[in-house]
Amino acid sequence: MTVAVLRWYCPFRERGADPTSNRPSRYDPTLAANVASVHTSAVPHLPVFEKREELGRILECKYFANSPKKSRFLEFVAEQTFLGNGDKLNEYLIGVEVYERGADFDPQRDPIVRVQAHEIRRVLKKYYEEDGRSSSIRLDLPAGHYVPIFSRLAEPEAVPDEPQQLPIRPEKQNSNRAPTVILGALCLGLALLLVASNWTSRPGSASKVQPSLPADLEWFWHPFLTSTQPPLITIPNHPLLRAAHDGDSTQTLASGHEIPKASLPEFRDTIHFRELKRFVFVPSLTDFTSVGETLGIVNLCEMFSSVGQKCRVQQSRLVNFEEIKGDNAILLGGNQSWSGRVFLNVEGFHFQSGVILNRNPQSGEQSVYKPEFDPVTNQLTRDYSLVLMLPNETKEKRVLLIYGIYTQGSQAAIEYLTNPERMSELRKALQNLSPDRKTLPPYFQLLLTTTVENAVPGKSSLVALRIIPI
Repeated sequence: MTVAVLRWYCPFRERGADPTSNRPSRYDPTLAANVASVHTSAVPHLPVFEKREELGRILECKYFANSPKKSRFLEFVAEQTFLGNGDKLNEYLIGVEVYERGADFDPQRDPIVRVQAHEIRRVLKKYYEEDGRSSSIRLDLPAGHYVPIFSRLAEPEAVPDEPQQLPIRPEKQNSNRAPTVILGALCLGLALLLVASNWTSRPGSASKVQPSLPADLEWFWHPFLTSTQPPLITIPNHPLLRAAHDGDSTQTLASGHEIPKASLPEFRDTIHFRELKRFVFVPSLTDFTSVGETLGIVNLCEMFSSVGQKCRVQQSRLVNFEEIKGDNAILLGGNQSWSGRVFLNVEGFHFQSGVILNRNPQSGEQSVYKPEFDPVTNQLTRDYSLVLMLPNETKEKRVLLIYGIYTQGSQAAIEYLTNPERMSELRKALQNLSPDRKTLPPYFQLLLTTTVENAVPGKSSLVALRIIPI
């Protein structure tokens, strides 16, 4: 299948140039193929038409089909690479061509391209783990670059041809056929017995094998999957000042605090700056701003649904302590007014006032863990998070707390806890702390850290671990 691209992309445009000058209105596939055959810089032995077919399969999958901007991004950088313009791909060109940011687009102030590239890499990884796992070609978008790489996966080893059978001598043909007929009849009889046994053991006419998590995840998440009631996941409601608008009531506007627009140049490229005549900010306890926790919930619900478990999500302001005590609960974000007082283990790591305190530092550990920021841009570059597995009021139930100092820390921690490879490492670390180096402690606390780039978290790594005594 060949992907039809409906727009001709200019190979490069200087800042401030006319976006419509000297550019045909339609894409010419013949011309593109001719140019690509000369200029393609990807793997030499992989024809362009095969790359386009793989690109087409990806764009038609469920992860890209309903996301036009991600599809346009990936299609644009791939087609530019086919045309030999890969060396010209940069944030400015993609921001102008794909996201229509205009000639004054500044990638340093608007990270849309980097953020979307991170999401595309994540979705590509998921595609090749699921729908595209049998594909013989792989498309990758290396971190820090915008030139896609197509590679052919190793073909499975060919099964050697069966040795040629020697002709059977006429006098032995009948004697060799008899054992074959007997063995065939026995196999058929056993197959019929097996089918009959399975049929009678099933309720109705069919049975379904209950799906389960990989072993490297099962040991951690098993307590949350055994109850008939899905675990209660709570998301935090942060108190905040949000921008007021014409849809607000007179009373809401009267409680606002005005800040001159000129004193907030960071908002210059936002829709709020263009549409709002004044910057009036009003207090709110109901608006939801925890982006990292929200993305993390998607990971949790995907994992639960893979084993037939439903998700039960509630805002923290609508949940009380009595509801939490009765069942399995997963508390995200750390801003619930009651969770910090009731559940945090102050003898180990303690979340307080935007830092993580270490009451009993061990060798190589710090007494205080603070987030880190770029000294020039003041953007967050490192975050920390706490994870606590605790008993609930009834010991067979669990309370799991996942608290990032910033929302990026929470997101990275959830990604850590749903990654089989990382959880295998955690399991080994916990076993090494147990007295017999085999038994997994039921309750524990871990401190994680993650790098952050353009408000997007990277991979979490384990900083320290504590067993919580029963």
